Amino acid sequence: MANHIQGQGRLQVTLLPDALDDFVTEDNPVRVVDIFVDGLKLDSLGFRRVDAKRTGRPGYHPATRLKLYIYGYLNRIQSSRRLEKEAHRNVELMWLLERLTPDFKTIADFRKDNGEGIRNACRAFIGLCRQMQMFTDVVVAIDGSKFKAVNSKPNNFTSQKAKDHIERVEQSITYYLNKLDEADKNAEPDANDKLTATKLAWLKAFT
Repeated sequence: MANHIQGQGRLQVTLLPDALDDFVTEDNPVRVVDIFVDGLKLDSLGFRRVDAKRTGRPGYHPATRLKLYIYGYLNRIQSSRRLEKEAHRNVELMWLLERLTPDFKTIADFRKDNGEGIRNACRAFIGLCRQMQMFTDVVVAIDGSKFKAVNSKPNNFTSQKAKDHIERVEQSITYYLNKLDEADKNAEPDANDKLTATKLAWLKAFT
């Protein structure tokens, strides 16, 4: 490999380590998730334990776990165990969660305890994404006034079309939450998740 581009040694210590923020580009959608959730009034949306008790063991803030769920929603990650795994290895999630790594049970319990809040937040997030044209299918709802314009039939939204679209959004959120429930019920610990030192030694013996 002498004539190829060389990587940096994994154990090499650097004087000025890279900031985690450098690995997430300015136009990365994960930044939208971060700003969106930080601007929400979670208690008014129906989330529990927004204000932590002064006594007892501290827990994760609902905003942290909501960011994880919205990221999973955008990337079709439909399992609490998979979300846990991604939080350990996914640079975008490391940035979004500030290197916090909730376990799968904590993630699943959050969904059970805050189902309505998650629905409300997803609803609002989808609306924001459409306003920012992050989705191609944009809905515009107008009051009873009539406007004459040249417009193609697929792009013309009546009140019924807008209502139908909102229902599809609701069904999409419900479908996603149901898939999470189903995945968690059927999930079993992956035997390949943890590599022991013995397994690594055995593998190196054959390389």
